[in-house]
Amino acid sequence: MIRERSSENGSNLHTQQDKVSSQNLSQPAPVATVIHTPVAVADIPQRLFGSFIEHMGRGVYGGIYEPEHPSADEYGFRHDVIQLVKELGVNCVRYPGGNFVSNYNWEDGTGPKEHRPIRRDLAWHSTETNEVGIDDFYRWSLQTDTEIMLAVNLGTRGLHACLEELEYVNGAAGTTLADRRIRNGIPKAMDVSMWCLGNEMDGPWQVGHMSAEEYAAAVDKVAHAMKLAESGLQLVACGSSSAHMPSFGHWERTVLDKAYENLDFISCHAYYYDRGASSFQDFLLSSEDMTQFIKTVAEICADVKTEKHSDHEVALSFDEWGVWYSDIWNRQEQEWKAEAKAGLHHQPWPQAPHLLEDRYTVADAVVEGSLMITLLKHCDRVRSASRAQLVNVIAPIMAEANGQAWRQSVFYPFAAAANFARGIAYAPTIEGPLLSTQDLAVTPAIDAVITWDEEEHQGLVLIVNRDEHQSHTATVDCSLLPGVADSSVIIDCAQMLHENDPLMCNSPEETRAVVPHHVNLQNAINGCITIDMPEISWMAIQFHTLQA
Repeated sequence: MIRERSSENGSNLHTQQDKVSSQNLSQPAPVATVIHTPVAVADIPQRLFGSFIEHMGRGVYGGIYEPEHPSADEYGFRHDVIQLVKELGVNCVRYPGGNFVSNYNWEDGTGPKEHRPIRRDLAWHSTETNEVGIDDFYRWSLQTDTEIMLAVNLGTRGLHACLEELEYVNGAAGTTLADRRIRNGIPKAMDVSMWCLGNEMDGPWQVGHMSAEEYAAAVDKVAHAMKLAESGLQLVACGSSSAHMPSFGHWERTVLDKAYENLDFISCHAYYYDRGASSFQDFLLSSEDMTQFIKTVAEICADVKTEKHSDHEVALSFDEWGVWYSDIWNRQEQEWKAEAKAGLHHQPWPQAPHLLEDRYTVADAVVEGSLMITLLKHCDRVRSASRAQLVNVIAPIMAEANGQAWRQSVFYPFAAAANFARGIAYAPTIEGPLLSTQDLAVTPAIDAVITWDEEEHQGLVLIVNRDEHQSHTATVDCSLLPGVADSSVIIDCAQMLHENDPLMCNSPEETRAVVPHHVNLQNAINGCITIDMPEISWMAIQFHTLQA
């Protein structure tokens, strides 16, 4: 059938032919799945629940920052957006890019706003007013109680600028740049510990993009010098822009071989959308691609560590992930490039244009819930992650100009994990119906992860049914979690995201068209929770234990 997806500004309006149908009046009987024998993966790093704000579209201007908005504070930040960021549970935010950072002068966003220069942003062909910079974003981070993951420009700049920015941001009083920060109204060091050394430097779209060998040499020098300045920094090197880049694997190995001892993370980026998959069922199984991506990069890290006889660990920072309908942007970019070829142009570039304001469906939310499950099941290697992005631009939070802020469908799976996944992540064995597609071998229709805080006796089950057509009954056996065997498992809350129309979206007119629904579940019997999962559904179950 033909389904239509819409967007506030019309740029995402398109039709899509797929095989998704509304729920039949007569459903086949649910097929049973057993989820058992959970194996401890690792402690859950809170940085796993990070996000990303880039100077792009209305992510900053008209997103987190709108001085004329009724809820804006003295710094121009929207408090209705701040409240939703807190509700989402984000605790670490990557800033200021993204592609934007590769042509950015960090100094432009410091000091009195009336003295800040106005620049052209080559990444998104926009005018950057620099009303918001690191000074302002630091103040925003204090209000949202989020850690800053700060990206530096290795496109048009390099070592010297990185060291000066580090001194400005983290330096103690008494040096020129630290004293400049103090004069700008920030007396204490910002204490930014996590730094991204460039962004997607393998990509031909990136300003100043490099070969693997060029970037390895550059990042080794920058990382070495930054750690001479502050040995406690945690530095993230650019990995491949996606697992489908021609240099994937070679890039990671080359960079790690050169700079391994000075790095703490290597980045991974992956986006998914239904038209980018071979079929709608393949899209629902996008987490299988993410799993393979993680395993491949983790194996390269382990190989380099072994070859170097090192005790040092380099972890993965999956600092861009989510659903992005990138074909819409690609079409817009092609139109812009075609216009640009027609001679010189003297029109001003737009300020904060509507870009990448994708509207997310129920199916998108189920996929993102599945991707979060994958990150948790691999949190021994993925120690940081940033869902891209946060506000307006491919975002869970939308902010209307001089109006309301509202939640997209993808808000809810992220919020459940970020707010309630604590303690240790457990990857269970899953036995049940299998799916296969032209691109994927057999894989379980159901996927799940269990988190368990033994000290607090509290747990969370996150579960998805990735089957396009079939409902399934799943039994989750929690009895082998530490300290649970002789206890009663009490369900505190169960919420499900599912609609008969999997392409249903929220909108400014209907902000609660897609929300999780409360599900009444019986308390566990012998530590087992039984759930009926409709096709294309996500569920979160909070539970605690009582001693028998």
